[in-house]
Amino acid sequence: MNHSKAEYEPEYYYYDYNAEPTDPPKEVILPCDPTADDRIFHVCMLSLSLVVVLILAVLTRKHKFCHGFARGSSSIFSPANFLDQTQAKGPIVAVFGLLFSKLSVLVIAPDPLPFSKDTPGNIKEYMKILAIFYYPVLYYPLLVCCTLQHKAGYVLGTLLSFSHLAVQTWQVFDCPKTPEIYAYYALLASLPQLACFAYLCVQFPVLFVRGPNADEDLDSSYYTNYVKLLFKKRSSTASSSAPDKPTLAERILEVPKSYIYIPDKVFRFPLKLAVSAFVSLVATYHTALLLVVLVVPTLHIVRAGIDENIAFLLLGFGVVLSDDRKEVVEIVTFYTWLLEVCYLCAMTLSCLVSLIMLMRSMVLHRSNLRGLYKGDVYSVYNSQKTIRPSKPGIVCWMGLTGYQAAIVCVGMAVQTVVFFICFLFLVFLIIIPIFYGRNVILFIHLRPGWVTLTLVTVLQHVTAKFAFIKKEAGTTDLNNRGSLFLLTYLLFLVNTVVGLIVAIWRMVITALYNIVHLGRADISLLHRSAEAYDPAYRYYAHSLKVEVSQSHPVMKAFCGLLLDIMVEGGRAGQKIRDAEEGVQEITEKKETGRQRIRARWQLLYTLVNNPSLLGSRKHFQTQQTPETVPNGTPTCSSKQGGEKEAGKTPA
Repeated sequence: MNHSKAEYEPEYYYYDYNAEPTDPPKEVILPCDPTADDRIFHVCMLSLSLVVVLILAVLTRKHKFCHGFARGSSSIFSPANFLDQTQAKGPIVAVFGLLFSKLSVLVIAPDPLPFSKDTPGNIKEYMKILAIFYYPVLYYPLLVCCTLQHKAGYVLGTLLSFSHLAVQTWQVFDCPKTPEIYAYYALLASLPQLACFAYLCVQFPVLFVRGPNADEDLDSSYYTNYVKLLFKKRSSTASSSAPDKPTLAERILEVPKSYIYIPDKVFRFPLKLAVSAFVSLVATYHTALLLVVLVVPTLHIVRAGIDENIAFLLLGFGVVLSDDRKEVVEIVTFYTWLLEVCYLCAMTLSCLVSLIMLMRSMVLHRSNLRGLYKGDVYSVYNSQKTIRPSKPGIVCWMGLTGYQAAIVCVGMAVQTVVFFICFLFLVFLIIIPIFYGRNVILFIHLRPGWVTLTLVTVLQHVTAKFAFIKKEAGTTDLNNRGSLFLLTYLLFLVNTVVGLIVAIWRMVITALYNIVHLGRADISLLHRSAEAYDPAYRYYAHSLKVEVSQSHPVMKAFCGLLLDIMVEGGRAGQKIRDAEEGVQEITEKKETGRQRIRARWQLLYTLVNNPSLLGSRKHFQTQQTPETVPNGTPTCSSKQGGEKEAGKTPA
């Protein structure tokens, strides 16, 4: 037996030639079952959520029975008013972040539903479909608790959020490592969920201490403040003075400022767009995490398995890096490390681009909404459109958040691949040859054709500046027209060759631009005349129509005044006076009758041209069809219809 053991020892050292005695054995991660069983936890939480919903339903029914009609009241079947710009957006945004985080984990989870383990492969797809509907139901009570405006709801929401956070934290500490993809993937993927639950645990007690906020939606002063700012009289000095031409430094600083979103007190984002922005941020994190754990550990395994046999493998392809096999191993290991560095740089650049594009989208959202509020439809849609809800608009408005998250994920994946190829080209074809002093002759040797094209291009620019342009009396005109015509003829063929390079460069620029902006739905990747064929931009454009037609601040301020007259007659006069003061807003303490009439006519003109109120007018409902009503402008036919309705014949 001792003799046979000695015979096997050389074979052991042969196969582990590069192994060191101190190298630790490869860690094997076994499936882990946490102490807090997932099935029991979900059964308990689902039952508790059902009890919470029933309690809130009883309290809501009792509140409506006792108080009758209450503005801004909600029900358990309307967990969030997505058309209200004044409600607290934090808890709702956190719940949507939870849902998307769960969806990101479900994509690769071996057991989509927590009620079953070792799910067979033939029913795994059906389980994923059930899980897509299960988790919204599980987190539905959290939405109801934060939007129902009831202290009992805040207490129950605190109980639910603390239960979710405590059990999930317990499970993470019990099983920090899992055999899925990467040892710590489950831990890293659960961080957004833990952050959202922690935020809810803090937010619900804060809402309980503050109490139900009665200053919501139509009762809020936000809309009247918007009207005050809209009709605020500008100072005469500011309007009379001509704007100074910005300096070079100011123009340079204007570029980064256009990509930084600064909140505005008199403008609030619609809830749908706020949810879309946060979900896009969560999608960026999960996509980056998947891109890292799917590639980087594999590169580590490949680099750890490189030995002297790689020299024979490369020799089979005719590649000889060195005569020394150890040096070949070092070179291949170094190049593999460069691959990993290039990939991580590409993924990091993709994350930065996604965040910058998200900030730019928020700036553009605000600009588009303000323009549509003022009736500037052409600058947003490049055509005169009616701003009213439609069947495609409702579908697009409902799905905008999901579409935005999906295109962010796809955009990040495509950007990472393209940036990775660019980094490989930069490192292996430019930096390494220059660093080692090899193949630098490629950058020094210039072919006559390239020299000719370069000289011709420079010649055209120089002659255009110094020979063919003349300046007289502050204007510019053509000069030396005969020479210009001759040079145009002589350089025709050369410009044709230059045009080939320009065509290739045009393709590269277009591809890079579309790849960088692939994760944005607020701009179209097609020409403005073909924007309707871009599905992502079409969803965004239709959703804006629904938002503007249903959530116009001036319309809501006007509706708030009308409801004050109907419900609270005592406060109506004071609110009307406040609105009139906001509309007039002048420096003099005593207003003349002419100024008051002018201010009221300005408000009337705004309400008449409001596209949100256009379809509610009686003569438009009886005589007009939606296709014949222009944006916010009554037509002659509408006036005739009104006269007919009043018993008059049109002239």
